[in-house]
Amino acid sequence: MIMNIRPIKSEEDYQKAISRVSELWGAAKDTPEGDELDILITLMEAYEIKYYPIAPPDPIEAIKFRMEQLGMNNSDMIKYLGSQSRVSEILNGRRKLTLNMIRSLYKELKIPAEVLLV
Repeated sequence: MIMNIRPIKSEEDYQKAISRVSELWGAAKDTPEGDELDILITLMEAYEIKYYPIAPPDPIEAIKFRMEQLGMNNSDMIKYLGSQSRVSEILNGRRKLTLNMIRSLYKELKIPAEVLLV
């Protein structure tokens, strides 16, 4: 079987690639179909990065998301952000994160610094 793979240059090409990926989904690795699937997915990812970029999350939303993941409440954040009132100000967007807060959230809660620095 000869693959007819071309660069994805338009939305029409992208939609055709989606259809073909649907047909190939589940193909075994190291087979012509599996290789075609890998190549198409790589091409689609490149197209998506170029035409459908994902903006970084809002720093406060990232903190709240991580708190939810860890089952934390606002009181648990005092050791990272300061007093209860400071935690409230930060989480309600009334106060900006300081560099020390960002370092603490990065080090202790593993929130990527690039997300917090936005």
